[in-house]
Amino acid sequence: MRNHTTITTFILLGLTEDPYLQVLILIFLLITYMLCISGNLTIIILTWADAHLKTPMYFFLQNFSFLEILLTTASIPRFMYSISTGDRTITYTACFVQLFFIDFFTASEFFLLAIMSYDRYVAICKPLHYMTIMSIRVCRTMVICCWVIAVFIILPLFCLIVSLEFCDSNAINHFACDELPLLEISCSDTWLAARMVTACAGLIFITTLVCVVLSYISIMKTILKFPSAKQRKKAFSTCSSHMIVVSISYGSCIFIYIKTSGKEDVEINKSVSLLIASISPMLSPFIYTLRNKQVKQAFIDLIKKIPFPPRNKVCLNS
Repeated sequence: MRNHTTITTFILLGLTEDPYLQVLILIFLLITYMLCISGNLTIIILTWADAHLKTPMYFFLQNFSFLEILLTTASIPRFMYSISTGDRTITYTACFVQLFFIDFFTASEFFLLAIMSYDRYVAICKPLHYMTIMSIRVCRTMVICCWVIAVFIILPLFCLIVSLEFCDSNAINHFACDELPLLEISCSDTWLAARMVTACAGLIFITTLVCVVLSYISIMKTILKFPSAKQRKKAFSTCSSHMIVVSISYGSCIFIYIKTSGKEDVEINKSVSLLIASISPMLSPFIYTLRNKQVKQAFIDLIKKIPFPPRNKVCLNS
């Protein structure tokens, strides 16, 4: 690793200089972050506590909710702190730690979405062999593989970016540490690093998207062969929540990467990135629960088990 320059801190420029907009953004982030944490924690608790949710589908959903909490926590609390205190500085080490975890959690999430698509494929296309193929041991191995593969893909890129030198500017045009803004202010030759960013993003995005698309093509073909409309509706309902989450995740990333590098597009991309980090993790538990009777019933059963204190009866003396 090269010897770095004297720059020990970076400045995160955020989204806006307008103090009124900053207050609105802070309130918005606080609400979405609280909803994200409470919603995803509820999913984790329900899938852990309810015996009816001890299936591969809910095991993957539990891990997905855990990743959503980690992903939004990696960026949003630091940004809220920056807005509330006015301190936009972040240390060199903290910046690269944040960069690593955001990339790691994002990559793991995409691989997990692909595995969840495969789980739905097995459940609908090979229902008789579902519990054999998707045993708990296989499911745990798949989740571990998501994390391991994400590390192996992200680590070379991360080491390359850490080795860059920063000489003239330390102002990062983003609300969190991100590769592209860091490459813009580096005084090193960033040609290889920029190609590595594109290669890693493309590898993660394209491979997982191909898995998702192939799974759902097979699912659609199988569902259309069902004889009754009731069977088709039930099969579609088991996939609809996951399809919505997949559409939000991949659609937002496609929007960011097809935009050009103009100044206005950079500002738009920062806003979209903020929505991805705050809105998507908040919506996921609601999408899965509102369209799932089993999860709603498990929530009702959990509420009934809570030992509420008895009401004191007031006796009136005549």
